[in-house]
Amino acid sequence: MDSPAVPKDHRSGFVGLIGRPNVGKSTLLNAFLKQNVVAVSFRPQTTRRRQLGILTLPNAQVIFVDTPGFHQPHHQLGERMNTYAQAVLDDVDIVLAIFDISQPPQPEDYLVIEKIRELGPSKTLFIALNKVDLLFDDQRTHRQEHFQSLMPNAEGIVISAAGGENRDQLLKDLIEKLPLGPRYYPEEDITDFNERQIAEDLIRAAAMQSLREEVPYVIDVRVDEYLERGQHGAYISATIFVERQSQKGILIGKGGKMMRKIGTHARREIENMSGRRVYLDLKVKVLKGWRNDSAALARFGYPNITTQQST
Repeated sequence: MDSPAVPKDHRSGFVGLIGRPNVGKSTLLNAFLKQNVVAVSFRPQTTRRRQLGILTLPNAQVIFVDTPGFHQPHHQLGERMNTYAQAVLDDVDIVLAIFDISQPPQPEDYLVIEKIRELGPSKTLFIALNKVDLLFDDQRTHRQEHFQSLMPNAEGIVISAAGGENRDQLLKDLIEKLPLGPRYYPEEDITDFNERQIAEDLIRAAAMQSLREEVPYVIDVRVDEYLERGQHGAYISATIFVERQSQKGILIGKGGKMMRKIGTHARREIENMSGRRVYLDLKVKVLKGWRNDSAALARFGYPNITTQQST
């Protein structure tokens, strides 16, 4: 398909969002797109796969690449999540490293900083110090200087992804650093995920939001049916997987109360995403040790990209 006519000074390219878990990468991406296409929750590791967010403007097309947070892995799933994030660093035009400025640097922040240092001087790098709205004014300058001293050669800006402070300025700065180029995606595209994939992530995020302790991190979701029903909306049947029978009981809850809570939350998010009514049918299954099961990981959409490289 031919690209639509664009101005001669049109800029385009890929911006990789990296950082430790729960620093606000997905929140920032949704804010840029003005639509929730990436699942978010207050739990770390809500993002497990690479996902594109495509922002098309009259003068630019910015293709953001959301990534899992860099962390110390404890199973094959965690190792693969780190690998996905690492692979993005080599493929993007700009690396946007996001840190939570409301806290001092954490051990996993230093892991991200190490990855940044390995990139070398040829890669365009921006540092976004997020959650500045959670700081008292007298903490702001000291914390900013601390983070910036760890990455003295990077261009930095303090932002609030949720509140909006300096968000537009960050976007403007990113666009100015993108190369001149065409539109790689049609104007109406906003992500490379289809609604089925987004629904899986929204259901998982709803469960993570509602559950406690270790249970949120052993969950994955498979959409079994996604059927259009015309003016009646869509019917979605999905299975939530856990690793142990006791976790299944927690997920269902007394009299099914927890499952209804998760279903209500997930249905509302899917309806907001899709713009139509949804009937959501959820069930729970136990799949022992799936996070360390290569075959299960592949079925759930977590291929081993060390042997299956993306094109």
